[in-house]
Amino acid sequence: MKKAEVFEFYRRLAEVNPEPQGELEWTNPYTLLVAVALSAQATDVSVNLATRKLFKLAETPDKMIALGEERLKEQIKTIGLFNTKAKHVIALSRKLLDEFGGNVPTTRDELQQLPGVGRKTANVVLNTAFGQPTIAVDTHLFRVSNRTGLASGKTPLDVELKLDRITPGLFKRHAHHWLILHGRYVCKARRPDCWRCPVVDLCRYKQKNLVPPKGSVPVALEPVTETGQ
Repeated sequence: MKKAEVFEFYRRLAEVNPEPQGELEWTNPYTLLVAVALSAQATDVSVNLATRKLFKLAETPDKMIALGEERLKEQIKTIGLFNTKAKHVIALSRKLLDEFGGNVPTTRDELQQLPGVGRKTANVVLNTAFGQPTIAVDTHLFRVSNRTGLASGKTPLDVELKLDRITPGLFKRHAHHWLILHGRYVCKARRPDCWRCPVVDLCRYKQKNLVPPKGSVPVALEPVTETGQ
């Protein structure tokens, strides 16, 4: 996309949802870190159902360690890969206490030193808990970026680095939330709702689903401007 189109793409997403929020429930940086770690290959809904009870018992690293791995497994057994995730949560909690004074670090490199924490998890925590303009690429964001032509890439890292380069500073703080939510609810994997997409005219996807269900009202679009060039 051209620079003006990229700006307009984000402007419209921002107009629809000025203050986007992630859908994982958390109360402090530590609970966010745990929730994101648990969300790998699981839905936010399933994670929230488990963590609502879990975080009443253990909302800090020391309380999580006191809870113990077996009791933690009981709390998260409805989440996929719960055995491995429980080991990681206990291990990262211990590392936070031993090396970071019980505090969640605020750099990507330090976060990725924690067991079970990859680049995507680190980026979510940095952005959501600490307000840093990082972009976390999940399956939804990867699909939206490639399908629309906003930022095509063969790997999540390719897409992240391209988005980081082309996203205007005005929009970078909320960019990953806008794109993830757009992919989750509009630009869906099997059949995107192009008929109600606010950026449909900017999108490069050729097999657009432009026929709305009976009784639905398509989104009214404004013309693209040269703003942002």
